[in-house]
Amino acid sequence: MKIPDIKLLALDVDGILTDGKIILDNDGRELKAFCAHDGMGIKAALKAGLHVAIITSRSSHVVVLRASELGIKEIYLGVDQKMTAIYELAEKYNISLEHICYMGDDLIDLCALKNVGWGVTVPQACDEVQKAAQYVTSRSCGQGAVREVIELILKQNGSWERLIDHYLKNGRK
Repeated sequence: MKIPDIKLLALDVDGILTDGKIILDNDGRELKAFCAHDGMGIKAALKAGLHVAIITSRSSHVVVLRASELGIKEIYLGVDQKMTAIYELAEKYNISLEHICYMGDDLIDLCALKNVGWGVTVPQACDEVQKAAQYVTSRSCGQGAVREVIELILKQNGSWERLIDHYLKNGRK
């Protein structure tokens, strides 16, 4: 599989970073479960120089908290037209669309999946989204799918081995 030279990874949240469930408590507070492996992958991507952004149609304080914890600075909440955010990011970082990977799982993500260099989805996505994507992960949504994609990107661009070396040397005198 040929992966483009990706400079920016843009992620949907529900159904990509999470399993798609939206949990509300009795007080109306939203809860989400995130995969630690995805989080470590995002930190590795940022360390390797990849730009990472979140683009979601929902507005959720939980997403802002998780993004902040991981070091993601580009957070787009309440966005129905995902390509608008992608165009902004492309211009801000002077990156052409062919160097952007977008991960999405539902109909609202179709335009972004079709117009970036590498459109990726998960096995739980509807048929139309899977057909539009260039790659369907083997891992499920909220269960390491983002980490899978990050590893593929970093292995393709040669950053993965440097990261492994860094972690092998970490803590040694």
